Amino acid sequence: MAERGMKVDHSTLNRWVVYYASKLEKTFHQKKKRPGSRWRLDETYIKVRGEWRYYNRTVDRQGNTVDFLLTAKRDTKAAARFLNKFISRNGQPSMINIDKSGANKAGINRFNQENHRRVKIRQCKYLNNVVAQVVRQSDHRRIKRITRSMLGFKSFHCAQSTLAGIELVAMLKKGQMKKNLAGALTPTAQFYALAA
Repeated sequence: MAERGMKVDHSTLNRWVVYYASKLEKTFHQKKKRPGSRWRLDETYIKVRGEWRYYNRTVDRQGNTVDFLLTAKRDTKAAARFLNKFISRNGQPSMINIDKSGANKAGINRFNQENHRRVKIRQCKYLNNVVAQVVRQSDHRRIKRITRSMLGFKSFHCAQSTLAGIELVAMLKKGQMKKNLAGALTPTAQFYALAA
């Protein structure tokens, strides 16, 4: 902005992120490639107003981001809400690999019962360790590195919007936009195409 002769305060940029990031992320999901059928579910912790919150993420076998959700609690209700969100957006997987989390297992079982579906659960420590390493090293650590310099989140809504923006940029860099829409565009050009 300074290069273009505009003076913008950091709080103005923060307001833009909070307002536009979730809208751009919703538009991106309409143009996103369909993920693989086997997904890995993992979570990490992010501080919001000095309290730890749970940041759930799902990736497919290739390491592409399927979906994400920031929740206040780690319980069956939150897990079922996350499942409803990412299955309604991305279709039903054949299998979900999770760690030994009882909340995630109960959430998947609740989803199967309420929606009369058959999503298989695999609690394989070896497979989850592999994906956890991939997710944590490339994604969780990247998110924590970016959010650490922000001096923390002051509201839950602000955290959700900012994380949506971070995830959107990461999915564009991974090439998760449909080819006929993205073509040979750089991630920055793809971002501007979404905003148009």
